[in-house]
Amino acid sequence: VCLTIGAYSKWLDAAQNGLSFLPQLVDILVNGMSLEEPAAAAALAFRHICDDCKKKLRGSLDGLFQIYRMAVTGEGHFKVSPEESLHLVEALSMVITELPSEHAKKALEALCLPVITPLQDIINKGPIVLGQSPAHELTVHIDRLANIFRHTSHPEAVADAVQKLWPVFKAIFDIRSWDMRTMESLCRACKNAIRTSKTLMTVTVGVILEEIQALYKQHQQPCFLYLSSEVVKVFGSDPTCANYLRILIESLFTHTTLLFTKFQDFTSRPDLVDDCFLLASRCIRYCPQLFFTTPVFPSLVDCAMIGITVQHREASNSILNFLSDVFDLGNSVHGKAYVSIRDDVIIPRGPVLSRILIASIAGALPSSRLETVTYTLLTLTRAYGLKAVEWAKDCVSLIPLAAVTEAERMRFLQVLLDTTASSGVNGAAAINPIEELSDVCRRNRSVQEMVQGALQ
Repeated sequence: VCLTIGAYSKWLDAAQNGLSFLPQLVDILVNGMSLEEPAAAAALAFRHICDDCKKKLRGSLDGLFQIYRMAVTGEGHFKVSPEESLHLVEALSMVITELPSEHAKKALEALCLPVITPLQDIINKGPIVLGQSPAHELTVHIDRLANIFRHTSHPEAVADAVQKLWPVFKAIFDIRSWDMRTMESLCRACKNAIRTSKTLMTVTVGVILEEIQALYKQHQQPCFLYLSSEVVKVFGSDPTCANYLRILIESLFTHTTLLFTKFQDFTSRPDLVDDCFLLASRCIRYCPQLFFTTPVFPSLVDCAMIGITVQHREASNSILNFLSDVFDLGNSVHGKAYVSIRDDVIIPRGPVLSRILIASIAGALPSSRLETVTYTLLTLTRAYGLKAVEWAKDCVSLIPLAAVTEAERMRFLQVLLDTTASSGVNGAAAINPIEELSDVCRRNRSVQEMVQGALQ
């Protein structure tokens, strides 16, 4: 029954007399949430009803709030699990979105109150209790806040709420920064707030970044990097934020590159590698004026060269995409001004970069990564033309003829040469000879070992 009600939510919104049915249907769903078996379906249907009929329901907020409070505080007899209660959080957030701005702030405060109160209670018991509390006792509430910030499309109201809640967030950041699960939950809440409020969160973002910058030196949580990545996306082009973003970028990347000085470091922390180079790519796109003028750029390129062949898919792809973004800088409207800085870093490293990429094509990385590696190599070739072809020629010449014939070498190099032409080369014409080289270098274990040994 509950799923059927949810399935008809769009019809109820479109029907002229749909409003007359809603109170009875909501009552059915409330009763369903009080029973063990249909509780999950009832919570989901409640979300669908509130999502599709939010304009009709905005006049019934008092009743909806009562249902919501019972679900999230456990005061009622609901059998809804913490995960399922997120449906109700999202439901109320969507209805609040339909309110006028002048009413949205108060409604959002009311929505946050039963969520923030238990967090405040834990904090009030002191740092020892906060530090020793099981993570789920915190994250169940923080995840609800994250969903509120994500689904309440009132940027000013969300920005105001985060500013008021910051003392609670800061207390958790300070005491639980070692706890990955809690930090991920809290960073997700901040990220969702930034996505919703964007530049309206300028004041609070400053203190968030100060906190992140300090904590990252003690606990290298990947979520600190992805939260910073969201900040860069929103505020990267804002000149009023340039100073603290520059300091943040230098601090995070300087500390991260010191953690990855040998290949084994990449294998042990691939999640951190992934988020580090995702952040670096974001910086190239949204604030090249800050990224390329700091001393961290050469260090990041060196770091990337060490870790290109890490076997973790996301980490490897993030590194390769970062390098592609660097090589492709000349095609970026905002990046052209920094091509000379890029060249000063890349050209001296070009022969080694080329050798690592060709080794990756020839078997250092799984064949499933061939497309990404190929794109990176072709981007390098487009950026540096005949110079890059010479780098590749020197590398390919190292591969023994027992592994690759002269004709196969020439076809591979011809693709790179064609790439330097103004018209370029695309599609199968580019990929086929590169795939051919990749296949012959991987055809058996002894050949693969021979090739990799030659390209070391």
